[in-house]
Amino acid sequence: MTLIKKYERLIHDYQPATPASSIFGHQPSGYLYGFLKLQWNMKILSRLALLSGMALATTTHAQQVRYNAISSGTPWTDDQGNAVSAHGACILKEGTTFYLFGERHTDTCNRFAGFNCYSSSDLYNWKFESIALPVQPSGKMGPDHVGERVKVMKCPKTAEFVMFMHADTLGYTNQFVGYATASTVTGPYTFKGPLLFNGKPIRKWDMGTFQDEDGKGYVLLHGGDIYQLAEDYSSITAMVHKNMTHGFESPAIFRKDSLYYFLGSDLTGWERNDNTYFTATALAGPWTKRGFFAPAGSLTFNSQTTFVLPVTGSKQTTYMYMGDRWSFPRQATAATYVWQPLVVKGVELSLPVWRESWQLNTKTGVVADLVWKGTTIPVTDKKRVQEYGSWKQVKVEGATLLRSDVKEDSLVFRFSGKRVALYGLSDSTGGYAAIIIRNAAGAAVCNATVDMYCKYPVKALTFISPLLPAANYTLTVKVKGEHWYWMDKKKNRFGAKGTYITVEKIKIIE
Repeated sequence: MTLIKKYERLIHDYQPATPASSIFGHQPSGYLYGFLKLQWNMKILSRLALLSGMALATTTHAQQVRYNAISSGTPWTDDQGNAVSAHGACILKEGTTFYLFGERHTDTCNRFAGFNCYSSSDLYNWKFESIALPVQPSGKMGPDHVGERVKVMKCPKTAEFVMFMHADTLGYTNQFVGYATASTVTGPYTFKGPLLFNGKPIRKWDMGTFQDEDGKGYVLLHGGDIYQLAEDYSSITAMVHKNMTHGFESPAIFRKDSLYYFLGSDLTGWERNDNTYFTATALAGPWTKRGFFAPAGSLTFNSQTTFVLPVTGSKQTTYMYMGDRWSFPRQATAATYVWQPLVVKGVELSLPVWRESWQLNTKTGVVADLVWKGTTIPVTDKKRVQEYGSWKQVKVEGATLLRSDVKEDSLVFRFSGKRVALYGLSDSTGGYAAIIIRNAAGAAVCNATVDMYCKYPVKALTFISPLLPAANYTLTVKVKGEHWYWMDKKKNRFGAKGTYITVEKIKIIE
């Protein structure tokens, strides 16, 4: 990465998540504004001074392998060590490179913060490319607005990259499908405004896209609406299908042979539910409801559909389900991704089992489970794990776990190696845990926020570190005293009922 590129990244990293006017209630002026601007510029200049001295000697993170598997429901970091922030996502393949587009979030609110673009050759390791569509100075994608469900397709006729999104006000009262275009896949994208059908915007919220084998593009809306795009993807020419069911948010379609599969979720806000699917031999229908595609009661393994990516290799095509595990308000750091290989047999579509960590060979299309090997240490091992605070022992399925909801209570574990994993219990009283890994000099080399909320109790892998240089480290797990929640339009509050962190074991991975 060039020094100029690093400067551009610093501009993005140090920009306030919200405009100054929204923090102070007005645009600050005089000494206050000058002070804020000076502080921001000093941060950038100090970092640039460091970067300029290291530019020739440092190997970039993008050249390092950080992950060798997909581990759903755990925090992922990009090549810069930041949380991958790309929800409501899609993946577009150009050549041998996969490009991930998704919602850029903050940990404070749902205000539009831009759409991020990442690249990868293996679907495990993601390089930050750009804020493909940043917050606009004003207008429908400007401050105090919402931008969601970003989807990008390459138009066969124009060779342009066209981005579609749900645009709205913060109160979700003026929704429409918008679009933006770019000449290169990573952008920058230029926002064009509403996508029009018969001269009018399409005023629905959750949306998706689908590109058929003949290159025709379609926009999908909640409830099951399907619209066909014009040849240049800049307008709608026809409604192909209208409203097949109530609700049915987060729509996604994929095709296998001559059969179409239409996936979507129920209406439960940020909460998860058992997602359903329909099948048809034509986009115009008739569509037949087939039921849940994940085990009933699993709430689609605690996720909501966002996209299905076909990965075609020399041996087979794997259809990868992509889902979001939302975590309001900490959508930037605690919300995670559930990516799992679908089983497709005729009209039957399923995610029959949970794959904790799995590999997908992008050249062959073959899927394989990955079992992490290494040394397992129960958190009750007082010689290896130090307790600080009021942790209590609890028995769950024959195992002894440590549990606390007292803010700042922590567990500290010292280890030698390259990678460490944490297993715990998520339940309806679960809250946020802070994870910090420090090297022997005391510098933080990895930070993450783990959400341990689930409507039903489940023991699972909750955190796995990226690959680190072989060395001595200290892992700290801390109770943040906060939890996942959301409020509906009537101000009814939903979400976790506590702030408990429940930890079972730590594994030093070979």
